[in-house]
This record gives sequence, structure tokens and C-alpha cells, in this order.
Amino acid sequence: MSDNPNQQQAAAVENAAAGRGGLSQEELDALVASSDTGGRGAAGTVGLFLTCVALAWSLFQLWIASPIPFIVGWGVFNDTESRSIHLAFAIFLAFAAFPATRTKFQLGLGIVVPVALAALFMIGAKEGTVTWWIPLIAIAIVAAVILGSPKDRVPLWEWALAVIGAIAALYLFVYYRDISGRVGAPIMQDFVVAVIGLMLLLEATRRALGPALMIVASVFLVYTVLGPYMPSIIAHKGNSLSEIVNHQWITTEGVFGIALGVSTSFVFLFVLFGSLLDRAGAGNYFIQVAFSLMGHMKGGPAKAAVVSSAMTGLISGSSIANVVTTGTFTIPLMKKVGFSSEKAGAVEVASSVNGQIMPPVMGAAAFLMVEYVGIPYFDVVKHAFLPAVISYIALVYIVHLEALKAGMEGLPRAYTPKPIVRRLIGIAFTIAAICAISFIVYYGMGWIRPAFPNSAGYIIFAFLTLVYVGLLYIASKEEPLELDDPNAPVTSLPLPGPTIRSGLHFILPVVVLVWALMVDRLSPGLSAFWATTYMVFILVTQRPLTALMRGDSALGSAVVQGVKDLIDGLETGARNMIGIGIATATAGIIVGAVSQTGVGSALADVVEVLSGGNILAILFLTAILSLILGMGLPTTANYIVVSALLAPVIVTLGQQNGLIVPLIAVHLFVFYFGIMADVTPPVGLASFAAAAVSGGDPIKTGVVAFFYSLRTAALPFLFIFNTELLLIGVTWAQGIFVFIIATIAMLLFAAATQGWFLAKNRFYETIALLLIAFTLFRPGFWMDMVYAPYNEENPTEIAAAALATPVGEDLRLRVAGVNDLGDPIEFVAILPIEEGATGEERLENAGLMFREDGDTLFIDDVSFGSAAQSAGLDWDQEVLRVLRPVNQPSKYLMFIPALLLLALVVFLQRGRRPAPARKEAAA
Repeated sequence: MSDNPNQQQAAAVENAAAGRGGLSQEELDALVASSDTGGRGAAGTVGLFLTCVALAWSLFQLWIASPIPFIVGWGVFNDTESRSIHLAFAIFLAFAAFPATRTKFQLGLGIVVPVALAALFMIGAKEGTVTWWIPLIAIAIVAAVILGSPKDRVPLWEWALAVIGAIAALYLFVYYRDISGRVGAPIMQDFVVAVIGLMLLLEATRRALGPALMIVASVFLVYTVLGPYMPSIIAHKGNSLSEIVNHQWITTEGVFGIALGVSTSFVFLFVLFGSLLDRAGAGNYFIQVAFSLMGHMKGGPAKAAVVSSAMTGLISGSSIANVVTTGTFTIPLMKKVGFSSEKAGAVEVASSVNGQIMPPVMGAAAFLMVEYVGIPYFDVVKHAFLPAVISYIALVYIVHLEALKAGMEGLPRAYTPKPIVRRLIGIAFTIAAICAISFIVYYGMGWIRPAFPNSAGYIIFAFLTLVYVGLLYIASKEEPLELDDPNAPVTSLPLPGPTIRSGLHFILPVVVLVWALMVDRLSPGLSAFWATTYMVFILVTQRPLTALMRGDSALGSAVVQGVKDLIDGLETGARNMIGIGIATATAGIIVGAVSQTGVGSALADVVEVLSGGNILAILFLTAILSLILGMGLPTTANYIVVSALLAPVIVTLGQQNGLIVPLIAVHLFVFYFGIMADVTPPVGLASFAAAAVSGGDPIKTGVVAFFYSLRTAALPFLFIFNTELLLIGVTWAQGIFVFIIATIAMLLFAAATQGWFLAKNRFYETIALLLIAFTLFRPGFWMDMVYAPYNEENPTEIAAAALATPVGEDLRLRVAGVNDLGDPIEFVAILPIEEGATGEERLENAGLMFREDGDTLFIDDVSFGSAAQSAGLDWDQEVLRVLRPVNQPSKYLMFIPALLLLALVVFLQRGRRPAPARKEAAA
């Protein structure tokens, strides 16, 4: 995997930068291009043509997301047709914009995979199927690979690959009606297009994303055909070429499946929105605001890096782009206040990678979770919000500890601060004003839709435009924010007030997005469309309006520059989507192979054998697999693959072990460890990018960043066992309480892993801090050891147990039966107890009837649509154990010994705490 083009490019730039700690903008642009937008620098007519193609892609995506096609009755595409066009754009631009890396390994891979797939497809062809043409396709692709891939132009053979690949993707769009009439019975034309499409998609994957995903997808295709020859535990009947063509290419089970659909419907628009927002100047604004507010603190530039990366992460789906966007400014400033190159890079890596767990975009995974978990987008954001915020707060604290260790100071302020009381009053007044404005807007706009149902959209747009003009007028009175040279000496920080006022209008598109998602509850795609449309309006108008308000005579050039900014933003958005489009399509091959071969159930057996059925061991195996796959796979593809393979396994085996894990918790678990791979050495791409900026060692940067990110690795294990962290089943008051306690626990965990709390930790203090943090996160673990939460009853006494269980509480039944495949299985079912005068009546209302056979209890019948059926219970299952809930003291009582232990640690460290204030007084 060391031949990944992204890594090589990053390493090359890093080596060039080593020793001087700063890169030119051109080198940084090359670094981002190599991983995100395409490293080929075609100029002239070809460059203009590629720009037009990227623009066409962005405009197409805006068109299908808008309500306009339905209003005019033209240009309406169904899901399959739009996915086909989306992939055609991605494949075309992948071949045109990404030159292939010419290392021996990459070259070998480009030759071996097409040849191996040709042989595989010929083996899988049914008797009588004509296959002489398959080797010709492989030979043509191999020839194109051998001929080379220059970085400064697009040769004829790569134009051919791009055009033929796009045509293969468009096949579903052009022949949609014909294909729908022969599903399951592909003709020779389908065979040819599917084989060409699969081979070219894998070659495009190698170019745009490196070898890892290409290899993994190829392995799954091999497994699909050679199933009978696999070890018995994962063997299957094998699938023919006809079945592969039908499943993978001409239906929506494989390449054109859910993942590509999410990329088409949601992800593109959010990436485009982020690109336009950044082009308007919001990225620089976020950085400058963070520095003006936090730069004066201990380790201030590092804290500002964390905050600015969090704000950039709101709109960015790429950790590498986030590192380079914010890191070019933050890393040199961190080094100025005393951070080493490696630590400065590691802080930026940890904060930028965390940007992918920050709603609403979450590196495109949030939209995939909507489809895979089957819950509304609002709920996905709600569940993901708390862990993301806690993780960022902990990272700010880690930076603070690093500053304390080294005795760092912040950068000089640009003003003399007011007394603390006046500052607190000012902050309180600001918060109250924001709350009052939010209240007025929410309830004031709430009556507009009922009062003016047909014109509400125009009224809201007019209101937003008035606010926008007002905020732009305020901004026009301030000096424009320039992109500072991070390598220039810093004399003072920018003033907070003018800095904040200079870009308040950038918040409006984000407000539109959040309002549409959270208040109007529109679909993610439509919400992103309205936010992007408003962003287009701002991008085109902000320069001319600002010029008018400042009395600038160069109005014409401001208009032209605004249009240029829009075109640049649309092009960059499309180029940023090339990798994601290819990744979701190729991941579809893997998902299709899983559904076609039934490897998921076989994998459950493998994992159960390896883990011995222990849920913690299963989680560790899943985490390790996510990290390994994530070393070469983009975050989105990694999440798709691991969630398809292991998410159902964790839920099933958890249920068998008595741990009922919500599906969203499992998917977030997989996702968190997928993004950790961007940090983890030896392949963490974000670490290479940060080292290129800092001039540090990329492996050392990755190691330090991994330790900084331990808090992100701990959170998934915690919310699997304590789903309150995901705000599942909690009220608002409980949610606030959980947030406060979990934040304190995470800060203590960070203090333990960093070896510093009030002073340097002794080993027993580190152990104590870890113990306290664990207790605050999961107090029920200790309480369950002191007071058992359930009484075990004889199965034949289930009616008495049901009567003794309060209505609304859950009765737990361990049952034995068979699964859908007829294999024996044991699991724990949670049965909600409903109203009833007797135990038998309560069980019957829950949908259960039993029969006794001596001392053995069997389920005799389960009512359709009942709570019992939802719990997975079925007739003829044997009830092995009945667990009745008992009154248990509040688990939060365990906080008392934990806090006493914390007080002891504080007492022990106070005497060793450095006291700079006393030293200054003595001086």
C-alpha cells in the first residue's frame, strides 16, 4: 500500500519541505490535487474542456436536486438514470484528471487485475456463452496502462478510456426501458458493456484512489466466482458471469446501488456547498475568527486550529483538504509558540480528521447512514452530535495540557482586554441576544407558511436578502480579511470585533441549510439545494454590493470576479466529487458481492469463532478491520464496506450475548474507526499532508496524532455500552446532564493519556484518572456488579414474572430456536410488558402464547405485528431463561466514590503543580 499515489505525492512534497517548515501555495495545491481534485495539469483547450465538463456535472446535479424539472415537466430523471449519469461524469473525469502512478507495483496492478478478471469472467461464463471478446478488452486496457499516463496532457488512449468508461456508465440511462424488460436475463450487449464497465471502473479506482480499494473489490469478484473452492466456513455455490453482469451492472444491487445513489442525491450537493462557501472566503473567515478569539491563550494557535478545523469540518468532507486548508495557516503559528513540527502537524491532523465526525456532512457518511440504518437524517445528526462535540472539547484540552507541559504562552493580543466581570457580562448579553433573535425568527417565521402558503418561499427569501444586505453593509465598514502569509512574523492577533463583523453573512447559507434540515425537515438533498442556491446568490453578489457600499469605482471588475468565483467553486466542487463518486461505485461492487454470495452470514460465523462469542472481542476485531481497510480506502468506501460486512454481525452476536445494540451505534462505531485510519501510521494520509506543511517527519506526526486521537477511539466503545451518549432514550434535561458528565469524563481520560493533569502524573494517578473516567462514562457497570439488575426466574414461572414486572418495563427472555437458514441459534429477546390483569393476559397482549412440556417452556404462537414478533420471537422456540427487572439504586450513586477519588488525585497533584503566578510575584 506504500505505492498509493496520494501518499507518494504527499511524501514527495514533505521531503521537499523538510527542514524549512513551509510550503508554497503551488506545492500545497499540488498536494490537494493529488488526493482530491486530480493531479493532471492539462492547459489550453483541453483544460478548458475539462472545466466545462466539471461545470456541466455541477449544473446537472443542481438541476436534478431542484423542483424545476417537476414544474416544467422536462428533465425529470429517476434514481437509476441519475446514478448512471453521475457515474459517467465521475469515470470520465477520473481518467482525464488523474494520471496513473508509474511505480512497479502500480504498473503491475494495472496489468494483473484486468488479465485476472478476464480469466475469472471466462471461468464463470455458462456453457455456450461466447467469451472470445473478453481477453480483447483486458488486452486493450493493459496496453493503455503500459503506454503511460503523462501529467501534463491527456493522451489519445486515455481519452478513449474516459469516453468508453462514460458510455458504459450511461448504458443504464440509454437502455433503461429495454433492460427493465429483461431483468435476470442479460443479452450479449449487456455482457460486453458490464465487463468493460467493471474493468474500467477498477482502473479508474486505481488512478483516483490508489490500489487498496481496487484490490479489495477484485478480491470480492474472485470470491463471487470461485465460491465452491473457498474454505468450507465461507464457501458458497459460486456465481456465473450472467449473474454477476445482472447483479453488479444492469440492476441497482451492485455498482448502481444505495452508495452511488447517496453520492448522487445528497453528497455531491453538500460537497458543492462547501466548495462554494470556501470560495466565497468562509474558510479564511473561520480561521481568522478562531485566531482572534483564542490566539492569546496558552498554546493559542493550536486551540484556534482545533476550533477552525471544527468549523471547516462542518462544510468539508475531506480530511486532507481540511489539513491543508487550515494547516497552512495554523501549523507555522503553532511552531512559533513552541510546538515541534511533529506536534503542530499532529494537532492539525487530529482536529481535521475529527471534522469528518462533525455533523451535518460527516464526510458523506451521514447520508449513507440514513439509507443503511433507515432513520431520518435529523436523527443521525442528533445521535452523532454529542460524541463529536465532546471529542473536540477534549482535543482543545489536550492542546492546553501540551502548552502547560512546555510552559508555552499565546500570541500577543491586539488590544487591552476589559476586566473579567465586564467580559462575562458582555458574553452573557451576546448569548441572550442570539437566543432572543433565534426565538423571534423561529416563532416569527412559523406563521408565514400557514398565512401565505403559496408565496412563503418568496417572503422568506426577501427577508434573508434584507438580512444579508445588512450584514454585508456591516462587513463593508471593516477592512477585508486577507489571506495572511503564515511564514511571516506575527506581531499581533487580529481584533476580534472587526474580524467577526467582516464575514457574518457567511453564516446565512449555513442557517438556511440547518433550518431546512432541522426545522422544515426537508430531505437532505433538497436542503442542500436551497442552501447551495443561496450560496450561489451570495457568491455572485457579495463583491459588487461591497464595492457599491465602499464607493469603489471598479464595479464591473467586481461583477466579473464574482462570476469567476462562482465558476471556480462549481468546478472545484465537481472535481472534489470525482474520488467520492468512484469510491461509492466501487464499494457497490463489494456490497453487491456480499448480498449475492451471502458472505455476511458466513462472516458472522468466522467472527464468532475468532471472538469466542465475546462482544468486546467482536468490537475489537471490527475496529482492527476498519483500521486496516481504512489504510488504503477513502473514509466513505471504508464505511460502506465495513458496515456491510460487520454491522449486522455485531447486532446479531450482541443480541445472542444479551447486549441489545442499536444499529445506529454500530454504524457510528464502524465510521469512527474508519476515519481513525487517516491518522494511523504507517499510511495515515492526513499525517503525510500535515508533515508536508510542517516539515516534520510524517511517521512521527502520525504516531503523535494517534495518541491525540485516542479519545476518538475510546468513544465508540463507550457509546456501544452506554447509548445515552448518542442521546438515545433521553429527555432534554438528561441530555444536558449526560453532555456535562461525558465531557468531564473525556477531559479526565485525555489527562490520563497525556500523562498530565494539574502536574505530571505518577503511574497510579494515571490509573486512577482512567478509572474515574470509565466510571463517569459507564456507572451502570459497577452498579450491576453490586446490585444485579435482573432476577432469574424459572421459565415455567413466566406469567408470575410478567405480573411482577411494571407496565412499560422490559422482560428479558433467552430463547433457543433456528434462524432463517435453519441453523440452531440462541439469543436474548426484550419483551415490553403491556397492561393486563394477570400475567397470562399481559403476555397475550404482548403477542405471546406458551405451552409447557414438563419443565420445558415453548412458544406456541406469536401474534402478527405484535411486540413479541418485533423482538424476534417465533413459534416453537424454547425459553431457556427469564430475567425479570428489579428495583436497583440509581447508577449515578457510583459518581460519589469516583469524585472522591478525583478529589484525592487533585490533592496529591496540587503540591507538585507549577506556579508561574507566584514566580512572577516574587520577581
